[in-house]
Amino acid sequence: MLVMRRRAGESFLLGDDIEIQVLQVSGTRVKLGISAPASVVIVRREVRLTQDENQTAARSVSPHAIESLLNALPSLTVPRPADPGVKTLTNQIT
Repeated sequence: MLVMRRRAGESFLLGDDIEIQVLQVSGTRVKLGISAPASVVIVRREVRLTQDENQTAARSVSPHAIESLLNALPSLTVPRPADPGVKTLTNQIT
């Protein structure tokens, strides 16, 4: 691991396309600015860990269990107005 010391207003480069700038330092918090091409995905580590945990949990559910849950849900219906003169999106489409 490379360790660097930077002050607010200073920056460093990762390759030719990515610049990390220290915007603010206050107490134990550091505010960073990142300039990178749109093709570079930038995600906080805790978000990535949560995504990985969610995907692992989702893989443990069997397709049969999902199908059973879907069958147990009541079917959704769009309520129709009693008065045919009432304009709704459904009335305008039909």
